[in-house]
Amino acid sequence: MKHLIALLLAGIATTALAGETTPTSQPTVEHYSYGTTLDIANVISMSSIPKVCEVVPAQMTYEDHQGQRHTVEYQVMGDGCSTH
Repeated sequence: MKHLIALLLAGIATTALAGETTPTSQPTVEHYSYGTTLDIANVISMSSIPKVCEVVPAQMTYEDHQGQRHTVEYQVMGDGCSTH
């Protein structure tokens, strides 16, 4: 009987831990356009800019002043253009 109780408690603990390790959902990507007002309190991450000589999409994930997380996609010039 003790073994059955121990197995039952181990199963409950494993189920509880599995629920805690599920990844949080990513914020939906908002597309930036000229004039869009952004409330940026803290930048979480920015995508790297590829070494190409063309306009490419980039993303920034940030928190606003209410603590809500946002991801915005915008266009940037690649880092591969020669300045000679």
